[in-house]
Amino acid sequence: MIPPGERRQFILDNTRRQRPPHTPELELHLADEVTPIWRLTEEALEAIGLPPPFWAFAWAGGQALARYVLDNPQVVAGKAVVDFASGSGIVGIAAVRAGASRVLAADIDGFCGAALALNAEANGVIVGFTDADLLDAPPPAWADLILAGDICYEKPLAERVMAWLGAARAAGATVLIGDPGRSYFPRQGLVKLAEYQVPTTRELEDMEVKKTAVWTLP
Repeated sequence: MIPPGERRQFILDNTRRQRPPHTPELELHLADEVTPIWRLTEEALEAIGLPPPFWAFAWAGGQALARYVLDNPQVVAGKAVVDFASGSGIVGIAAVRAGASRVLAADIDGFCGAALALNAEANGVIVGFTDADLLDAPPPAWADLILAGDICYEKPLAERVMAWLGAARAAGATVLIGDPGRSYFPRQGLVKLAEYQVPTTRELEDMEVKKTAVWTLP
Protein backbone atom coordinates (compact mmCIF):
# COMPACT_ATOMS: atom_id res chain seq x y z
CA MET A 1 0.00 0.00 0.00
CA ILE A 2 1.31 3.43 -0.95
CA PRO A 3 1.03 5.71 2.12
CA PRO A 4 -0.96 8.94 1.64
CA GLY A 5 2.19 10.98 2.16
CA GLU A 6 3.89 9.26 -0.79
CA ARG A 7 0.99 9.52 -3.26
CA ARG A 8 2.06 12.87 -4.64
CA GLN A 9 5.54 11.60 -5.50
CA PHE A 10 4.14 8.39 -6.96
CA ILE A 11 1.96 10.42 -9.32
CA LEU A 12 4.87 12.65 -10.31
CA ASP A 13 7.01 9.57 -11.00
CA ASN A 14 4.37 7.77 -13.07
CA THR A 15 2.71 10.51 -15.15
CA ARG A 16 3.76 13.53 -17.15
CA ARG A 17 2.20 16.95 -17.58
CA GLN A 18 0.27 17.20 -20.82
CA ARG A 19 -2.74 18.88 -22.35
CA PRO A 20 -5.83 16.72 -22.99
CA PRO A 21 -6.69 16.87 -26.71
CA HIS A 22 -10.22 18.20 -26.19
CA THR A 23 -9.30 20.75 -23.50
CA PRO A 24 -5.90 22.14 -24.52
CA GLU A 25 -6.39 25.10 -22.17
CA LEU A 26 -5.81 22.73 -19.24
CA GLU A 27 -2.66 20.89 -18.18
CA LEU A 28 -2.87 17.65 -16.21
CA HIS A 29 -0.55 14.98 -14.84
CA LEU A 30 -1.63 12.03 -17.01
CA ALA A 31 -0.40 8.60 -17.99
CA ASP A 32 0.33 7.55 -21.54
CA GLU A 33 2.44 4.97 -23.35
CA VAL A 34 5.72 6.60 -22.29
CA THR A 35 4.91 6.69 -18.57
CA PRO A 36 5.56 3.78 -16.18
CA ILE A 37 2.00 3.34 -14.90
CA TRP A 38 0.74 2.75 -18.44
CA ARG A 39 2.67 -0.51 -18.56
CA LEU A 40 1.58 -1.85 -15.19
CA THR A 41 -0.78 -4.83 -15.31
CA GLU A 42 -3.80 -5.19 -13.06
CA GLU A 43 -1.82 -7.69 -10.98
CA ALA A 44 1.09 -5.28 -10.61
CA LEU A 45 -1.23 -2.48 -9.52
CA GLU A 46 -2.81 -4.76 -6.94
CA ALA A 47 0.61 -5.83 -5.65
CA ILE A 48 1.58 -2.24 -4.85
CA GLY A 49 -1.82 -1.51 -3.32
CA LEU A 50 -3.06 0.81 -6.04
CA PRO A 51 -6.73 0.87 -7.07
CA PRO A 52 -7.36 1.22 -10.83
CA PRO A 53 -5.76 4.61 -11.58
CA PHE A 54 -8.76 6.34 -13.14
CA TRP A 55 -7.18 9.62 -11.99
CA ALA A 56 -4.30 9.10 -14.42
CA PHE A 57 -6.40 9.51 -17.56
CA ALA A 58 -8.62 12.17 -19.11
CA TRP A 59 -11.69 10.11 -19.94
CA ALA A 60 -13.98 11.09 -22.81
CA GLY A 61 -16.97 12.02 -20.63
CA GLY A 62 -14.86 14.25 -18.43
CA GLN A 63 -13.20 15.93 -21.40
CA ALA A 64 -16.57 16.64 -23.00
CA LEU A 65 -18.03 18.03 -19.79
CA ALA A 66 -14.96 20.20 -19.20
CA ARG A 67 -15.17 21.46 -22.79
CA TYR A 68 -18.83 22.36 -22.33
CA VAL A 69 -18.13 24.23 -19.11
CA LEU A 70 -15.23 26.16 -20.65
CA ASP A 71 -17.32 27.08 -23.69
CA ASN A 72 -20.39 28.02 -21.64
CA PRO A 73 -19.03 29.80 -18.56
CA GLN A 74 -22.44 31.24 -17.76
CA VAL A 75 -23.45 27.75 -16.64
CA VAL A 76 -21.00 27.80 -13.72
CA ALA A 77 -20.14 31.47 -13.16
CA GLY A 78 -20.73 32.39 -9.52
CA LYS A 79 -22.09 28.92 -8.73
CA ALA A 80 -21.23 26.45 -5.97
CA VAL A 81 -20.28 23.25 -7.81
CA VAL A 82 -19.73 19.57 -7.01
CA ASP A 83 -17.48 17.60 -9.37
CA PHE A 84 -18.81 14.09 -8.66
CA ALA A 85 -16.48 11.10 -9.23
CA SER A 86 -13.80 13.62 -10.04
CA GLY A 87 -10.89 11.38 -11.09
CA SER A 88 -8.13 13.67 -12.36
CA GLY A 89 -10.20 16.73 -11.48
CA ILE A 90 -10.45 17.94 -15.06
CA VAL A 91 -14.11 18.94 -14.73
CA GLY A 92 -13.72 20.73 -11.41
CA ILE A 93 -10.65 22.59 -12.65
CA ALA A 94 -12.57 23.67 -15.77
CA ALA A 95 -15.40 24.91 -13.54
CA VAL A 96 -13.04 27.12 -11.53
CA ARG A 97 -11.49 28.45 -14.71
CA ALA A 98 -14.99 29.26 -15.98
CA GLY A 99 -15.82 31.31 -12.89
CA ALA A 100 -17.42 28.99 -10.32
CA SER A 101 -17.38 30.52 -6.83
CA ARG A 102 -16.68 27.20 -5.10
CA VAL A 103 -15.85 23.72 -6.37
CA LEU A 104 -15.73 20.53 -4.34
CA ALA A 105 -14.32 17.48 -6.13
CA ALA A 106 -15.50 14.19 -4.70
CA ASP A 107 -14.08 10.73 -5.32
CA ILE A 108 -13.87 7.69 -3.05
CA ASP A 109 -10.32 6.97 -4.29
CA GLY A 110 -7.99 8.96 -2.06
CA PHE A 111 -5.38 9.02 -4.85
CA CYS A 112 -7.70 11.40 -6.68
CA GLY A 113 -7.08 13.97 -3.95
CA ALA A 114 -3.34 13.86 -4.56
CA ALA A 115 -3.84 13.98 -8.33
CA LEU A 116 -6.28 16.86 -8.02
CA ALA A 117 -3.86 18.85 -5.86
CA LEU A 118 -1.14 18.50 -8.50
CA ASN A 119 -3.48 19.26 -11.37
CA ALA A 120 -5.05 22.27 -9.67
CA GLU A 121 -1.56 23.57 -8.94
CA ALA A 122 -0.59 23.10 -12.61
CA ASN A 123 -3.57 25.24 -13.64
CA GLY A 124 -3.26 27.88 -10.94
CA VAL A 125 -6.63 27.16 -9.32
CA ILE A 126 -7.95 25.96 -5.97
CA VAL A 127 -10.40 23.04 -5.80
CA GLY A 128 -11.63 21.40 -2.61
CA PHE A 129 -11.63 17.61 -2.27
CA THR A 130 -13.40 14.93 -0.28
CA ASP A 131 -13.04 11.15 -0.42
CA ALA A 132 -16.36 10.66 1.38
CA ASP A 133 -18.95 8.66 -0.57
CA LEU A 134 -21.52 11.33 -1.35
CA LEU A 135 -24.03 8.64 -2.28
CA ASP A 136 -24.35 7.73 1.40
CA ALA A 137 -26.19 11.00 2.11
CA PRO A 138 -28.58 13.36 0.35
CA PRO A 139 -26.97 15.67 -2.22
CA PRO A 140 -25.35 18.68 -0.51
CA ALA A 141 -27.90 21.44 -0.09
CA TRP A 142 -25.34 24.15 -0.84
CA ALA A 143 -24.62 22.87 -4.37
CA ASP A 144 -26.07 24.93 -7.22
CA LEU A 145 -24.63 22.61 -9.86
CA ILE A 146 -23.46 18.99 -9.93
CA LEU A 147 -21.12 17.87 -12.72
CA ALA A 148 -20.62 14.16 -13.35
CA GLY A 149 -18.48 12.61 -16.08
CA ASP A 150 -18.14 8.90 -16.95
CA ILE A 151 -20.32 7.54 -14.17
CA CYS A 152 -22.13 4.64 -15.86
CA TYR A 153 -19.59 1.83 -16.13
CA GLU A 154 -21.50 -0.65 -13.96
CA LYS A 155 -25.26 -1.15 -13.78
CA PRO A 156 -25.84 -1.11 -9.97
CA LEU A 157 -23.61 1.95 -9.51
CA ALA A 158 -25.15 3.73 -12.49
CA GLU A 159 -28.64 3.23 -11.09
CA ARG A 160 -27.56 4.47 -7.66
CA VAL A 161 -25.80 7.53 -9.07
CA MET A 162 -28.68 8.47 -11.36
CA ALA A 163 -31.12 8.24 -8.45
CA TRP A 164 -28.85 10.51 -6.38
CA LEU A 165 -28.53 12.99 -9.22
CA GLY A 166 -32.29 12.92 -9.65
CA ALA A 167 -32.67 13.82 -5.98
CA ALA A 168 -30.24 16.70 -6.48
CA ARG A 169 -32.28 17.99 -9.41
CA ALA A 170 -35.52 17.67 -7.42
CA ALA A 171 -33.92 19.76 -4.67
CA GLY A 172 -33.17 22.54 -7.15
CA ALA A 173 -29.61 21.85 -8.33
CA THR A 174 -28.65 21.83 -12.00
CA VAL A 175 -27.15 18.49 -13.10
CA LEU A 176 -24.83 18.05 -16.08
CA ILE A 177 -23.53 14.64 -17.15
CA GLY A 178 -20.79 13.78 -19.64
CA ASP A 179 -21.07 10.32 -21.20
CA PRO A 180 -19.54 8.63 -24.27
CA GLY A 181 -22.32 6.08 -24.74
CA ARG A 182 -21.61 3.76 -21.82
CA SER A 183 -23.79 0.66 -21.75
CA TYR A 184 -25.63 1.59 -18.57
CA PHE A 185 -26.23 5.26 -19.30
CA PRO A 186 -30.00 5.93 -19.29
CA ARG A 187 -30.76 8.44 -22.03
CA GLN A 188 -34.47 8.43 -21.27
CA GLY A 189 -35.62 11.45 -19.33
CA LEU A 190 -32.49 13.47 -20.15
CA VAL A 191 -31.89 16.38 -22.50
CA LYS A 192 -28.80 16.47 -24.73
CA LEU A 193 -27.03 19.83 -24.60
CA ALA A 194 -23.99 19.18 -26.78
CA GLU A 195 -22.13 16.46 -28.64
CA TYR A 196 -18.40 16.21 -29.30
CA GLN A 197 -15.91 13.98 -31.06
CA VAL A 198 -13.35 13.39 -28.31
CA PRO A 199 -9.91 12.00 -29.20
CA THR A 200 -8.93 9.09 -26.95
CA THR A 201 -6.88 5.92 -27.28
CA ARG A 202 -7.61 2.27 -27.96
CA GLU A 203 -5.76 1.43 -24.75
CA LEU A 204 -8.73 2.93 -22.89
CA GLU A 205 -11.64 2.80 -25.30
CA ASP A 206 -12.92 0.79 -28.26
CA MET A 207 -12.04 3.53 -30.75
CA GLU A 208 -9.64 6.43 -31.14
CA VAL A 209 -12.40 9.06 -31.24
CA LYS A 210 -15.48 8.74 -29.03
CA LYS A 211 -18.74 10.48 -29.78
CA THR A 212 -19.50 11.98 -26.40
CA ALA A 213 -22.46 14.02 -25.22
CA VAL A 214 -23.30 16.36 -22.38
CA TRP A 215 -26.74 15.83 -20.91
CA THR A 216 -28.90 17.53 -18.30
CA LEU A 217 -31.76 16.47 -16.08
CA PRO A 218 -34.70 18.73 -17.00
